[in-house]
Amino acid sequence: MSYDHRKYRPAPTINMPDRQWPNQVMTKAPLWCAVDLRDGNQALVEPMTVAQKLQMWDLMMRIGFKHVEVGFPAASQPDFDFVRELIDNNLIPEDVTIQVLVQAREDLIARTYQALEGSRQAIVHVYNSVNPTQRQYVFNTDKDGVKAIAVQGARWVREYSKRYPHTEWSFQYSPESFSSTEVDFAVEVCDAVIDEWRETGRPMIINLPATVEVSTPNVFADQVEWFCRNLRGRKDVSISIHTHNDRGCGVAAAELAVLAGADRIEGTLLGNGERTGNMDIVTMAMNLYSQGIDPELDLSDMDAIVSTVSACTQIALHPRHPYAGELVYTAFSGSHQDAIRKSLAAEKPDHYWDVAYLPIDPADLGRSYEAVIRINSQSGKGGVTYLLERDLGLQLPRWLQIDFSRRVQAEAEASSSEISPDQIRSLFERHYLQPAHGYQVKRFQLDQDQQESLRVELQTPNGAVHIAGEGEGAITALANAWERETGIRIDVLDYSEHALTEGTESRAAAYILLAVEGQRMCGVAIGRDVVNASLQAVINAAAQVPALRKIA
Repeated sequence: MSYDHRKYRPAPTINMPDRQWPNQVMTKAPLWCAVDLRDGNQALVEPMTVAQKLQMWDLMMRIGFKHVEVGFPAASQPDFDFVRELIDNNLIPEDVTIQVLVQAREDLIARTYQALEGSRQAIVHVYNSVNPTQRQYVFNTDKDGVKAIAVQGARWVREYSKRYPHTEWSFQYSPESFSSTEVDFAVEVCDAVIDEWRETGRPMIINLPATVEVSTPNVFADQVEWFCRNLRGRKDVSISIHTHNDRGCGVAAAELAVLAGADRIEGTLLGNGERTGNMDIVTMAMNLYSQGIDPELDLSDMDAIVSTVSACTQIALHPRHPYAGELVYTAFSGSHQDAIRKSLAAEKPDHYWDVAYLPIDPADLGRSYEAVIRINSQSGKGGVTYLLERDLGLQLPRWLQIDFSRRVQAEAEASSSEISPDQIRSLFERHYLQPAHGYQVKRFQLDQDQQESLRVELQTPNGAVHIAGEGEGAITALANAWERETGIRIDVLDYSEHALTEGTESRAAAYILLAVEGQRMCGVAIGRDVVNASLQAVINAAAQVPALRKIA
């Protein structure tokens, strides 16, 4: 059997009892660099076409990225052509800097500068692997050999930049697989690279990749803090982070790395990338947003982001993907639905967002509340109540919420599927507003004295019927009249009503709870006024009892 945990060893940790990152709090967004067009693209079964890349580029510009890695032009002709497309057609805004990746090889560096000729500003991102595994098995060299590769690559980057003086160059170096490298050796290599670039006066970026995520996020944060503390050239560079998601912690590792001293984050929209993916910029940015921090990215049209990324990568988004998935603002659980409904009802526009189960307002991302509450057999009265209030303006009393939710649950269990809002409305109308008994209030006259006297003309399946009664109000008078005609006791247990609309075309909704020979019957009606609706609600409740229909 090959499933044996003993063939693995834990990732090394750093003894740093005075670590400071746990005491830090994020108060601003890092500088973002989107790498969808390079790191994300290389991970696709079918790499993006130029048209798809341009579509992604347009999306990134709308979102507001200032750094975008656009390709590896020296290793791929399509990447070279795409970089030229952006430059030759003047598609790069003045405040945006493109970044390209290149290995520490002279021929590739020369080709990279050719691809970037004519750009206003650009970042040349050079890298080589420095971790023990690749030193031993891939390069067959020692630490000095690997450092020499990095230094020589940095020197070529510096020298070739002089041939293109009209571009504002920035230099970036990545000790690939930093997360698996001895942290003191990573510092040694990066200081050597910085020494090659310092005298140029060019902006410098040191990018620390968790090329493969091998530890918990706190260990990665320790690595980053130790690196920042011990890097001799720290004040001269921006520290960038590039995490992957092998352990499912890419976002967490990036967040803790910022606390540990990082200035910049590389990632992809919705996390596409090698193996389990890159760090998801959407998730991390929205995490900041949910804490009241401006992410400095406009993610308000989330549906457009999802559709564009899915179309260009040909990868469907999981419905539970943080912030962006179809179901992340949806509640099926009855208790969750009830809490959401009550929180939304109490929400005030000038107060901080504080709604149960919804860390952010879905409307901020262009989502409507239609998808927030959905109904299946696990749902309760809260969700059903919310949908009826939203769609029909009905404010169901608690006893009616309970009665109707049972009917909805029975329908959901019978179908073994989700019940749509249209089905819920139809079910409510069928059971309460349009009952099959066919009894309707046609005309009525209400006279007030010491008691109210009511005369009603009912339309029944067998023709018109006139009944009359007295009581303390119209509802009691009708119940007494019906009881007198049938000899069956009717008790009014509860009643509520409310206006539906305002103005000359106003209507009212009425809800009645009757007790008839030990049975509780719910009635609902919508009428031209409160009295009309109240009388019809009594009829709709009472006529559900077959014995009471002998009045006709």
